[in-house]
Amino acid sequence: MKQILIDVPLHPPVVDRLQTINGVRVVVADPITDEPRPLPAHILRETNILFCSVPPTNFNDLIALEWIQVCSSGFEQLLDLGLPARNVRATNAQGVFDIPISEWCVSMMINLARDLRAMIRNQEGGIWDRDARFQREISGMTVGFWGYGGLARETARICKEALNLKIHVLTRRGVKSRSDSYRVPGSGDPEGTLPDANYTMDQKKEFLSGLDFLVLAVPLDSTTRGMVGEPELRALPSKAFLLNPARGPLIQEQALLQAIKEGWIAGAALDTHFQYPMPPDHPLWRLPNVIMTPHISGSSLSPCFLPRVWDIFSQNLNRFLQGKPLLNELTRQQLTAC
Repeated sequence: MKQILIDVPLHPPVVDRLQTINGVRVVVADPITDEPRPLPAHILRETNILFCSVPPTNFNDLIALEWIQVCSSGFEQLLDLGLPARNVRATNAQGVFDIPISEWCVSMMINLARDLRAMIRNQEGGIWDRDARFQREISGMTVGFWGYGGLARETARICKEALNLKIHVLTRRGVKSRSDSYRVPGSGDPEGTLPDANYTMDQKKEFLSGLDFLVLAVPLDSTTRGMVGEPELRALPSKAFLLNPARGPLIQEQALLQAIKEGWIAGAALDTHFQYPMPPDHPLWRLPNVIMTPHISGSSLSPCFLPRVWDIFSQNLNRFLQGKPLLNELTRQQLTAC
């Protein structure tokens, strides 16, 4: 008998199905929350599978744990738990937010290129201004993805198939197929065939120098924290825009402020930040060529979140019980990159 402990909002159709699976016992946390807190030790000691947003603070009581599924794409909350040493498998929710984040990226690219913020300021001031910068089009431009996971692949699909952009990709080990990753049917680039040009890290400067837009699409860990600093920002053309829907600390804060103020780059759209919430007196709020959104490009408030995250868990549970590879399984290297 495998005990499943659920600590995410319930999606009744899937929960009802779980109750019918032989050899499975379902326990629901009370209350369900995404805030770290302890859970009853007697429940944790018998739990084999944990489905949660963040692990309980008394994680060491999970002495029988075999697999943990988190409902976020980011997995920083797992990095200090010693999962590989305990032979605990872990999977994330990569793919759940690919569609909304890709739509955020595309809308930010168009809004930045056409300087929507200035048009709105003109509207509020009753100013009639038909300047050429408000009439730009992004067709034929080049968007670069630093990292080519799910959100990058779905953004690339829209950019290439619908908007006629060129796709450049920078990865550590080249673009590969992603048959072991969750995606919404019809989305993304599972075979990795869309990029017009692929670069590896030793070609980073060449990659950056040819872009109109740079989209950051990598997880945050010790190897990526602060990966975009002054050298990278200066390598971008002055016409280029930076988009960060991934994690705020991927960028060095002071370097970004200097780059925007001094015109190293044309502007930025930021959905992930250096502080949560960003203080109202932070200078990024007031820079005219920066769009700030409060980490909503993909979030658990989306009406599609629960069906998709439960779909991942349901598929993975079937795979787990049958001894098959799991979708979105994190590697030992990923889980120790703290």
